[in-house]
Amino acid sequence: MKNKYEAIIGLEIHAELKTNSKMFCACKNSAQDSPNQNTCPICLGHPGTLPVVNKEAVKLTLLTGLALNCKINLQSKFDRKNYFYPDLPKGYQISQYDLPLCYSGYLDIDGDKIEITRIHLEEDTGKLMHPEGSSESIIDFNRAGAPLMEMVSEPVIKNSQEAKKFCQRYQQILRYLDISSADMEKGEMRCEANISVQKKGAWIYEEGIIKAKKGEKLNNKVEVKNLNSFKTVEKAIDYEIKRQTEALENGEEIKPETRGWNEKKSETVAQRMKETSADYRYFPEPDIPPLEISGKWLEEIKTEICELPEQKIKRFKKEYGLEEELSEVIVSDKDTANWLEQVISELRAWIDVEGDSWERQNRKLSKLAANTLTSGLFQFLKADKKNITEIKITAENLAELISLLYREKINKITANKILEIMYKEGGDPSDIMEKNNWQQEDNTDKLTEVIKEIIKNHPQQAEEYKQGKDTLLKFFIGQVMAKTKGKANPTKVQEIVKNQLK
Repeated sequence: MKNKYEAIIGLEIHAELKTNSKMFCACKNSAQDSPNQNTCPICLGHPGTLPVVNKEAVKLTLLTGLALNCKINLQSKFDRKNYFYPDLPKGYQISQYDLPLCYSGYLDIDGDKIEITRIHLEEDTGKLMHPEGSSESIIDFNRAGAPLMEMVSEPVIKNSQEAKKFCQRYQQILRYLDISSADMEKGEMRCEANISVQKKGAWIYEEGIIKAKKGEKLNNKVEVKNLNSFKTVEKAIDYEIKRQTEALENGEEIKPETRGWNEKKSETVAQRMKETSADYRYFPEPDIPPLEISGKWLEEIKTEICELPEQKIKRFKKEYGLEEELSEVIVSDKDTANWLEQVISELRAWIDVEGDSWERQNRKLSKLAANTLTSGLFQFLKADKKNITEIKITAENLAELISLLYREKINKITANKILEIMYKEGGDPSDIMEKNNWQQEDNTDKLTEVIKEIIKNHPQQAEEYKQGKDTLLKFFIGQVMAKTKGKANPTKVQEIVKNQLK
């Protein structure tokens, strides 16, 4: 973006809640079943039917709000949002307007508090599909009436990277608290970005509102709907900033419109002019009485807030000495973070109290465990699209493997081979090591004999090393590792090679 302009970004994120039944009826809350299997007169909007509020959905929304530092409206209500669309069976949506359950919160992203305007509860629509090659559209109403939670941020996000990280951290929180599976590929979490490009210094942000300074004019904002991956969020915002900037440079006016994302062309496309709240003709839902939220219930809900990702990252850095980037990778999945802590707990049994300090050994073992997880196991999990809870390796067995490496019973090459066998077949790492005779070779006499033979067979490289070509040290170490089938102790090999090449 040219220096004279800056972006103003706000996000709206919808998440399907993990409840057994739908928002206002007893139908099973599952959009994955056979089409139109989970429907009834209430969620299909038949005349004369009355909605009944799902208490669990209200609780999960309140839990989200409390975890995101929100204030709670002890008196809340539902409203009718009127608009017509084929997948909206009633012709209106039951949502919340001026009295949402949660308001005025924030989510910390890299030290910046991204303010949250509101978190409210509503019902989802059905799923409209357009079969390729057909002029017809088909509707699956399984999703119609499912509890849907919407979080709206303040327009304080500075760029696409911050927006992407906000979405990622929000997803992690929903999963940590078991509020939603929040799988964007399955539509369980959907993101919409509101983007405007303004002239620098022409506006101020005051009391939650973007205002033009005296003598200045604000450019219209554009909404980009249904972004279904973090990468798409980032790409769509960057594209829209570039598009709006170029339009302003050419003297064009930005239209207040809703746009979609074309993945094949990597561009946003116009869909319709953007609606305002007046277009939806909100009014209080007459079939649902106002909600009264008790302080006692809120206190009970607060007890369900677990250690959240941001807190866990800070603790991993302090307690285990892990770098922030490594901590973020591990903490991004709750099961992975918990599993690593089980491994570290098992590893503490191998700390030698007569050796280095307990704290230093604990940190060294913790880092070794984290690196084994991210550089080893993650590759297998990614290839097979598995979660850490689905593997055959127990935390106890991985801790034993790491202890073998820590005590120099095996080297890294051997550890990786054993890890692969454990992943595919399970088993005890010590048994695998002994069965294959993979114990690390650190007998000085045996290694010296091997190294002398290699030096004798490579006289030119030996002479070049002696003349100052230090990079050849790796060549000789590699030759020794190949000769010993990866069993040699690399540290000892390096020491002996240097002595033999003096």
